[in-house]
Amino acid sequence: MAADPFDAQRRHLMAAIRIHSQLAASTTGKPALDDRVMDAIAKVPRHEFVPVEVQPMAYANAPLPIGHGKTISQPFIVAMMTDLLDIRPDDWVLEIGTGLGYQAAILAELAGAVYSVELIEDLAKSAKRRLERQGYTNIRLRVGNGFHGWSEHAPFDKIIATAAPDLIPPPLIYQLKPGGRMVLPVGLPDDQHLIVVDKDRDGRLTTKELLKVRFSLLDDPEQPALRPS
Repeated sequence: MAADPFDAQRRHLMAAIRIHSQLAASTTGKPALDDRVMDAIAKVPRHEFVPVEVQPMAYANAPLPIGHGKTISQPFIVAMMTDLLDIRPDDWVLEIGTGLGYQAAILAELAGAVYSVELIEDLAKSAKRRLERQGYTNIRLRVGNGFHGWSEHAPFDKIIATAAPDLIPPPLIYQLKPGGRMVLPVGLPDDQHLIVVDKDRDGRLTTKELLKVRFSLLDDPEQPALRPS
């Protein structure tokens, strides 16, 4: 079997994520991420979900450009947001902002089904090809404005957004199952925070604000709704 050219870089990344988790423990309340999440991060080949020209940097603990003014999130942020979701093997998860499919692949390692919405058609088509090459069969993609969610498959056990609205979009609140959880960045461009939203069995919401983050903005809700990719 050929040696993995990214093996050393991947191991360094895993160590960096562990260190960042310890440093953020006072904010997140967790000094270490769940083993299932760490195993998924270690398994999914991040270099397959970035443009070829940035593949040499694929395992840096940093965001990377993926085209159209968008980025793939820092691996620590991906790991932490995934950990905060507390995904169970039978969960249905909605992702807002597919990008090139990396976060969707991580979710698919942990959940029963992943439904992912991407506004930019070129990114969605590329994500579909990349995910199919990796053999994922529990991910469905659509092109559309993630502000509207994906009502045809709601309610969802968990929702994650990788783009920041000013306020939590009402459609996502409605599409979150009672007993479910949503993790997303919220706020203005220079004042975003990662938010955990829990909906209890009676439909009441509680929110918790965690660390300050910087994400692309969730696009204008007046844009067209979903269409197949």
